Amino acid sequence: MTHRVFGAWHDWDTARLQLAVLAPEVSAQRLGKAVAFAEEAHGDQKRPAGEPYVEHLLEVVEILVSGAGVRDEDLLVAAVLHDVVEDTDRTAAEVGERFGPRVEELVGWVTKPHPETHEDRAQVRDRYLLSLRSAPPDVLLLKLADRFSNVQRLDTHPRPGKQRSYYRETCRHLVPLATGVPWFETAFEEWREFYRHLENGATTATP
Repeated sequence: MTHRVFGAWHDWDTARLQLAVLAPEVSAQRLGKAVAFAEEAHGDQKRPAGEPYVEHLLEVVEILVSGAGVRDEDLLVAAVLHDVVEDTDRTAAEVGERFGPRVEELVGWVTKPHPETHEDRAQVRDRYLLSLRSAPPDVLLLKLADRFSNVQRLDTHPRPGKQRSYYRETCRHLVPLATGVPWFETAFEEWREFYRHLENGATTATP
């Protein structure tokens, strides 16, 4: 069993050239401004495997465009900016002022809420993931692309326990959300089969 892995759009120059071919109707200038904003906001932040954070952001755009066939410009801008409110000091209002109210709303949907009284991080995370069941279709596309980027190379995560817990969480919350969503339903089913060994506590794929 194999599954498609994305990551060719590892920098903005590469992404811009691919967008010009695959989605010429999308404004490269506007998306480029979003990339510059995100790069400045995230700074030296890295992903768990050590790659620059911007690679994840461009990977989400690549999944939406090259995988799911998305051409919605606001959605692609939101893909670049989806973590700036949660993980940096930028605010939702700043996102809205620079990139418009719809982008602000999309980013808001995928930003984890602040804890309520007596609520720990795990409870906040569960509440957030459950809230996605009522999300509109464009938000689902954004979140599914984000999660697919996060888990498509799950075996490279440096913590085996996190590999297993992330697999279980994705199967519980995200795979059901992908049901009936073109491209993502098949992609997540293939991914689930590829990493099914993690259900049993193993950390390497069986032959």
